[in-house]
Amino acid sequence: MFTSVDDVSARLAQTGYLASPAVATTVFLADRLGKPLLVEGPAGVGKTELAKAVAEVAGARLVRLQCYEGVDESRALYEWNHAKQLLRISAGRDETWDETRTDIFSEEFLLSRPLLTAIRGDEPKVLLIDETDKADVEVEGLLLEVLSDFQVTVPELGTITASRRPFVVLTSNASRELSEALRRRCLFLHIGFPEQELERRIVRLKVPGLDETLARSVVRVVGALRAMDLRKVPSVAETIDWARTLLALGADHLDETVVRDSLGVLLKHQEDILKAGAKLDLDAV
Repeated sequence: MFTSVDDVSARLAQTGYLASPAVATTVFLADRLGKPLLVEGPAGVGKTELAKAVAEVAGARLVRLQCYEGVDESRALYEWNHAKQLLRISAGRDETWDETRTDIFSEEFLLSRPLLTAIRGDEPKVLLIDETDKADVEVEGLLLEVLSDFQVTVPELGTITASRRPFVVLTSNASRELSEALRRRCLFLHIGFPEQELERRIVRLKVPGLDETLARSVVRVVGALRAMDLRKVPSVAETIDWARTLLALGADHLDETVVRDSLGVLLKHQEDILKAGAKLDLDAV
């Protein structure tokens, strides 16, 4: 998909995703080596958006598996359309079981879920396995076959192998340690909070109506909040939300009243808001 690291940076920027050199390099290598990309980092730093941006620049279909506690094979790989199978059995009462069984366990009755969908067909795809760490450990076993050989075994139909490998992005907030077997199959990328200059550029890109001076002030205040011992520090997504809030309020500079009244956009716990209100010194930032 990409010819160089600079090509990655330039094309992602066209979608509104400003990639650091480390991000652009790792995306290029994942594409060139055909390896899945495991992206870790705090919530709201652009892990999911990276997969969406890659899909957009590649003209690929985005196939997303949203992980959660309890997700299983039927949600991740495939399941049979039992209602349709029962109707088919009822319609073929005069047939032998062997005849019926051959029919109901065919492609017509197979419901593809994200992992199977991603490896079938010839169209380009980006497979996003989002918040992998929220799934149970057993789900990683399902991922290993797909990420090792890009194939899925359906006992009734045989092994389905990808004719065109998808670009795979796994995201994790590191709430649970992923297995070494899964990590070995991936290139690793950690996305943390960006440097102030990059975050300023992101804010200016996402909120074009924001004044340059105010954008710099926003980024400095958010940086000061991240340096505090808070339950949840503001993410890049929340920085952008705050910039949009200030624009909506018609603020042309930051003062104590504006900041105090809008802290709920940045901070999501009352104890954090109280702590920030007591410690934040706008003159110092």
